[in-house]
Amino acid sequence: MSAPGGTTPVAIRYAVRDDLAALTAIYNHYVVHTAATFDIEPFEVSAREEWFAHYARTGPHRLLVAVEGREVVGYACSSRFRPKPAYDPSIEVTVYLHPRATAAGVGTALYDRLFAELAGEGLHRAYAVISLPNPASVALHRKFGFVDAGTLTQCGRKFDQWWDVLYMERPIG
Repeated sequence: MSAPGGTTPVAIRYAVRDDLAALTAIYNHYVVHTAATFDIEPFEVSAREEWFAHYARTGPHRLLVAVEGREVVGYACSSRFRPKPAYDPSIEVTVYLHPRATAAGVGTALYDRLFAELAGEGLHRAYAVISLPNPASVALHRKFGFVDAGTLTQCGRKFDQWWDVLYMERPIG
């Protein structure tokens, strides 16, 4: 995934409806194989339509994809943090990468573009919610100025195991 010199030969763009199958496949990898998400069952593409519809090219809720050639190799999004109006100046951000795209700078490229796109949207805080252990995700978020905001212990159960969740935050705007 990396070009000589460590650069990442990916294009970052807004997601389009035709990306939904690839986005679903990437996410389902984490559903089936990891505790990075607490979803238990993989999704059909049609079940992700409503999720996809929450994103736009303007406003605080964005969905960007990283594309190598014609293949979607990752995505980053900013979503509503909580469903009550007083939380609207806050967003939750996340990155999911195709397993071949990890440790290649793709997550960094996605977040660089996402945070640039969100500048001027009147947002106050960005939050990341990370199941532990996940040193790569924690490192990526620290790189973007996130700090620990608190840990929920044994709050999720997946693969017959309890998982902790780290909340991280950073100012935005």
